[in-house]
Amino acid sequence: MLQLEGALTVSDAADRLGVARSTAHRVLAMLVYRDFAVQGSDRRYHAGPVLELATHSRSLTARLRTVALPHLEGLVAVLGESANLIIRTGDRVRFIASAESTQALRVEQREGMVFPAHLVSGGLVLLAEAGEAEVTALYSGGVAGGVAGGVAGAAAAPGTPDLAWLRTELRRVSARGYAVNRETSEKGVTAVGRAVRDESGVAVAAVSISMPSARYAATDLPRITGALALAARAIEADLSADRP
Repeated sequence: MLQLEGALTVSDAADRLGVARSTAHRVLAMLVYRDFAVQGSDRRYHAGPVLELATHSRSLTARLRTVALPHLEGLVAVLGESANLIIRTGDRVRFIASAESTQALRVEQREGMVFPAHLVSGGLVLLAEAGEAEVTALYSGGVAGGVAGGVAGAAAAPGTPDLAWLRTELRRVSARGYAVNRETSEKGVTAVGRAVRDESGVAVAAVSISMPSARYAATDLPRITGALALAARAIEADLSADRP
C-alpha cells in the first residue's frame, strides 16, 4: 500500500486492512522498525528505505547485476576476497550482487542485504558523489562523535553520523577515489570500495572487496584499489555495451 498508494495514517491503514486502529498501529510500528516505512512530521506513514531501494530502476539494477557478476568473480580470483556490487537510495545501500571468497576464513556473500550508507565503503563512495545539499538533508540530525558515537563495529545501533565528521570523510573519499570501512559495518570485517559510473560519468553503483580484518594491511591498498579500478572500468564498459 505504501509503495503503490502513498502515505497513510493509522486510520487509513486500519480501514484498508480491516483491523482495529491498535492493530494497524502495531503493524506500522513494525514496518518502521524494519525500515519498510517512515513516519513523517505530519504523523503519516510513508514508504521507507527498503521499499525505496526496491523501486530503484529495476532495468538498470538487473543490467548492473548481470554485467558485474563475472567481474566480481574475477576480483575474487585476483584478490582472494569476497566482492560486491552496491546501489544507494537515500541513506541506505543494497548489495545487489556478490561473489564469495573460497577461503576458509572469509566474509560471506551480502547479496540482498541493506545497510546504512555511511557505514559501508561502497556507501561512502556513493555519498561522496552526492551533492552537499543532499548529504546535509540526509544527515542534519547527526550526533557528535563520528560513526555511532565513535564506537567501531557498532552496526547494531548505527544512529546518525555527525555531519561535520561525514563531510570530512567524504572529502577524503573524493580525493582518494576510494573508501575504506574498518569494522564500522561489522566487527572483524574491513572493506574497500570505489564507484562504477555510467557513460555520463554519474556514479550508479559501487564495487567493493570485503575481507576479515585480520587479513587486511594498509600496505595492501595499492593492490586492492588497482584491482577495483580495473573491475570498475570493465563493468562500465560492459554496461555501456549492454545499453538498451
